[in-house]
Amino acid sequence: MHPDADTLYLEKIDIGEDVPRTVISGLAGKVELEQLRDRLVVVLCNLKPVKMRGIESQAMLLCAVSEDGTIEPLRPPEGSSPGEVALFEGHSSGEPDAELKPKKKIFEQLQVDLKTSSNGIAQWKDHQLVTKLGPVVAPSLKNASIR
Repeated sequence: MHPDADTLYLEKIDIGEDVPRTVISGLAGKVELEQLRDRLVVVLCNLKPVKMRGIESQAMLLCAVSEDGTIEPLRPPEGSSPGEVALFEGHSSGEPDAELKPKKKIFEQLQVDLKTSSNGIAQWKDHQLVTKLGPVVAPSLKNASIR
């Protein structure tokens, strides 16, 4: 839990760097800690860090969200390791931007078309989000938005 906010989790997430990243998420009271603890998750790492209640969040945990408000963290394929890159099929050339510029609202523009398929596979405009081991999924949320 965040020391100054009951609705925020303060997480340390291993993304394959020397030191785990600090991530603040608004999932407290919406997602049980057991859904996050010692599990692989998918994070967006090239957003500009932002302070949330005095603590810098260095990435954003991606979750599927159903119309009824149910939230489920996205899961990489079995056998994945911290730090593996996930890319959208057909958009895997080049390097990602080092940091998405907040004023350009790039993530906000893309997020409109982020969803899970009828099989629970994360996708953007029908392009699956995949690692070298297969698709990223929300195991129980189909046709949900991704935030």
